[in-house]
Amino acid sequence: MASGNRIKKIRNILVEKNIDALLIADDKNIFYFTEFPWGFRLLIPAEGENILFVPSVNYEAAKEKSRNVRVELIKIGEKASDKIFSEISRRKIKFLGFDRLSATEYLKIKSKLKDLELKSLQEDIWSLRKIKDESELALIKKAAELTSQGMKRALEVIKPGLIEREAIAEIEYEMRKRGSSGVAFETIVCSGPESAYPHGGLGEREIKDGDFVVVDLGAKYRGYCADMTRTLIVGEPSKRQLHMYEAVKEAQKIAISRIRSNIKAKEVDQVARKYIEEKGYGKYFVHSLGHGVGLDVHEPPTLGPLSNEILSSGNVVTVEPGIYIPGFGGVRIEDTVLIHEDKAIKLTDIGN
Repeated sequence: MASGNRIKKIRNILVEKNIDALLIADDKNIFYFTEFPWGFRLLIPAEGENILFVPSVNYEAAKEKSRNVRVELIKIGEKASDKIFSEISRRKIKFLGFDRLSATEYLKIKSKLKDLELKSLQEDIWSLRKIKDESELALIKKAAELTSQGMKRALEVIKPGLIEREAIAEIEYEMRKRGSSGVAFETIVCSGPESAYPHGGLGEREIKDGDFVVVDLGAKYRGYCADMTRTLIVGEPSKRQLHMYEAVKEAQKIAISRIRSNIKAKEVDQVARKYIEEKGYGKYFVHSLGHGVGLDVHEPPTLGPLSNEILSSGNVVTVEPGIYIPGFGGVRIEDTVLIHEDKAIKLTDIGN
């Protein structure tokens, strides 16, 4: 199983760093290593049995669905932290890695297990999650296919007189009936002047002739996400609208053509940003060019001007340049792409 290989890889990291065990709290990380989405905590030792701590409401499902672990029940009325601390003590763990802990949890562990040394391994986990294996890519490709079907439906239904939330309902229904297990994020349909808001408005506006309509959507399939945006012009476009649209379209094309393994992420952002600046819209491109996609719809690597990351084969990222002019409207074009050694392949694509 692919998740078994992920366990082996994180254990190699534990051995390299002389860490006895890893305690995982993030539900996406738990899913990544166990293929089960509703665990409470996961303990992965450098050697020995992995333990998934699960409350009673999810216990039977965990026994059937989880992989690579022994499932440990947290009974009603039982303190989960005491059970976990007891297991750490029993195994004589002295160096414990973790992915995320609240300040309260951190202080509690330090007070209960005074000889324990804690070390964050979140970046090490991301180093694994950023490079998608074949099983992950199959699920992301399916999510991208469903996302593209949702966008096709958007193109069919959006017209003057439609309320934005009505379009959202049609889009999400289309993806659901074709196999989506949910949405990767709240679907955005924003029109007219509100299309200048990168994250949309309230979804209550009536679409009018002459509007920009930004449609940003993503399906989720068996835990994995995709992300896609298109901008429509309802009716006859103005010269200004066409100029903005073509600038964004070309910026995305240039950026995707630049992507390959071993290139700096910020260089890809720079080529798109430079083109938009040359077209006179530099101050209206107000976000990074893109982000990683996987179990989370926003995850490393980031394609932005401050990014220090190097892109690698197996990364899945978005490329989404945009122009947003307050009071007038906005344009964004986005696709989810898979990075290979010498190129990037669009996974979401119905044409611009």
